[in-house]
Amino acid sequence: MARLDGTLWEGVALRRTRIGADPDAPPRALALPLSWEEDAAAALAALVPGTGPATLPRVVEAWIARALERGQKAGLLTPEEAPQLAEGWRALILTRRGSPGAEVWRGDARAEPRFVLNLPAFLEPEGGFDLEGYGEACALAVMFLDAMSSGKATRLRLGFADLAGLLATLNLAYDSAEARQVAAGIAALTRGAAESQSGRLAARLGAREPVALIWPTPPESTPLPGLAAAARAALDSAAAAPGMRHAALVALAPADATEALLGAESAGIAPAPGATRAVETETGIVDVPTRAAMRAPPARVAALLGPVSDRSRRAMLAAVTPFLHTAPAAPAAMPAAPRPAPTPRPVLRRRTGQTLHVSVGGHKVALRTAEEDGVLKEVAFSLSKEGANYRSLMDSFAQAVSAGLARGVSLAEYVDAFAYTRFGPAGIVEGDPDIPRATSVLDWAFRRLAIDYLGGALPQPEAEDVTPDSAARAAEQSPLLPLDLPSAPSKTLPRARNLRIVA
Repeated sequence: MARLDGTLWEGVALRRTRIGADPDAPPRALALPLSWEEDAAAALAALVPGTGPATLPRVVEAWIARALERGQKAGLLTPEEAPQLAEGWRALILTRRGSPGAEVWRGDARAEPRFVLNLPAFLEPEGGFDLEGYGEACALAVMFLDAMSSGKATRLRLGFADLAGLLATLNLAYDSAEARQVAAGIAALTRGAAESQSGRLAARLGAREPVALIWPTPPESTPLPGLAAAARAALDSAAAAPGMRHAALVALAPADATEALLGAESAGIAPAPGATRAVETETGIVDVPTRAAMRAPPARVAALLGPVSDRSRRAMLAAVTPFLHTAPAAPAAMPAAPRPAPTPRPVLRRRTGQTLHVSVGGHKVALRTAEEDGVLKEVAFSLSKEGANYRSLMDSFAQAVSAGLARGVSLAEYVDAFAYTRFGPAGIVEGDPDIPRATSVLDWAFRRLAIDYLGGALPQPEAEDVTPDSAARAAEQSPLLPLDLPSAPSKTLPRARNLRIVA
């Protein structure tokens, strides 16, 4: 990594992980900053084409190099300016303040590129908002998008994300007038800073568009100190330019994996999806607080991140739209039904104190149980090699069994119903000395539960019953169509003589 020496990448500690873009995708080897969470790793897997290893610095440097090459070839920037611009773009990624959209990461030359800024990343430790840094980020984004188009595009797509997360951190309810003031101020600052940079490019390279004669009026004051003045100053700076290089600059777009890479939890001006999010862990799916919930005042989480009305969403859209060059393509998405912030859950207990891990026919299976005073109350399965449909079916089955146990259905009834059920995977059981073979995952699980909770082991199936091509013994078979066969062919069906009945 010699070419990264002397840049912001030098000294950045990276961690290596293996993860797929989604739970059903094959995992790939990735390297990203040590402090970035698994959600960011999954987003990187989705953004980088292919299935092989990927390292964040290498991928970022690839699109930085493309932008610098195109910008210099088009005369937008000089070789002396290139290193400073490159460091600015690296800084936006490393601080997770901004990034180009998925089309740039994937090298899709046919798609119009965009650049998104993550609003909560500009919050300062003492509680303020880095207004100067945000204005510089807007200028860097304009330079990047213009360079990627080789200076030919007259319409760029600069946007921001996670307004809801910013408002919650500022203790502002989404459906309040104060929240709309902040949103309008952010949009005005974005437009003013972007148009100011377009004006600076026009002064160097020649104007292609006139300066607007009518400007939207930014809010006179906002709960965020300094925002109104910064927005007004940015718009005044743009108005003083000799002309514009671009006809449009600010547009809010639907989210892609870029927002997840930056840690943004909502797109554009969409409301927050709730106070918690589902996360899959080794012990199952649990609810954890969202980043917005962790930053918001604890006593106000429910009020700040609860559902909002359609009227509130339209009001927020109306407050922001005057400062956008392109109106959003669709209204902000409705948030998911809110759930309360999670409380610590009791640890699931077994007599052994651990989850059982075995292999049935070469397929890894984990059986988890929960009990109260030695009585089984809940079961759950984890299967590593099966497809999404099969895993979903097993999850639903486990929930149905758990619901029955909670309502008084005896475990013995479930054992009678599901022990010796026959479907794949089946075969040799590794990891359970009491059950050497099983006709299915359910067969192993319920015979294991019978040993642990009913005090007795059931007979083992015969070896031929667990082979992949085994059929049930004659005594266990039943006809697929339990109908009496006619004694003679029907006279009303003249073609019956051409059919053969196979017993």
